[in-house]
Amino acid sequence: MPKLSNRPPQYKQCGKYAVVYIAGKRIWLGLYGSDESQQEYARIIAESKSNPTFSLQGTKDITLYEVAIAYLDHAERRFGKSHYENYRTALKYATDLYGHRPVDEFSPLKLTTVRDEMVRAKGEDWCRNTINRNVDRVRTALSWGVSRELVDVRTLHALRELKPLPKRTPGTFDHKKRRPVPVDAIRRTLLYLPPVVMAMVQIQWLIGCRPSEIFNMRVGEIDRDYAPGLWSYTPEHHKTKQKIMME
Repeated sequence: MPKLSNRPPQYKQCGKYAVVYIAGKRIWLGLYGSDESQQEYARIIAESKSNPTFSLQGTKDITLYEVAIAYLDHAERRFGKSHYENYRTALKYATDLYGHRPVDEFSPLKLTTVRDEMVRAKGEDWCRNTINRNVDRVRTALSWGVSRELVDVRTLHALRELKPLPKRTPGTFDHKKRRPVPVDAIRRTLLYLPPVVMAMVQIQWLIGCRPSEIFNMRVGEIDRDYAPGLWSYTPEHHKTKQKIMME
């Protein structure tokens, strides 16, 4: 997909008409020098700045690859590295098979084929739930494409009819259910831990957070005067911040 320049496209003359070129696409504005053409130019520039996929709108046969690249550009700017990498991996399976086909030809049967390829290639490494999540990531990218008028909403509605892989699907596996560590084992282990690690284990035990969330704690984010006998921890960044903002 053509990259947009950081400089705004120029208002140009073509015969007696005004035009602007965006990502190689010529857009007619009206009579050159007229107020109407200047207003149309201002509108198009504003829309192209707010929507990086502006040049694709109205294009016939937008491909799955173009939508995937546009979504990944969006994800790279808006979300963290892990989010971007997860979607890049999922979308690669779809674009390897159908990337150069029109996106609105991407049907539930084609998505099933993509999923089957995930099972064949990664069934020993990815559990069933991971494969289902990656299929959902493909649908999420196309849902974003609908919001940018790149994908027909009927295409997305059809893809949503594909049900998740059920348990005991051939070629897949499920992780064993994780069980809590016995309390007595935690208490006996605490006796052998250095003070900082001991405190980290105790905090995780009390609030049930992930180890990474303990590692990310900073002294300046802890209010020790919150209330008598109570401390308050407010992280500077929260992993669901972007999701809350989108909602």
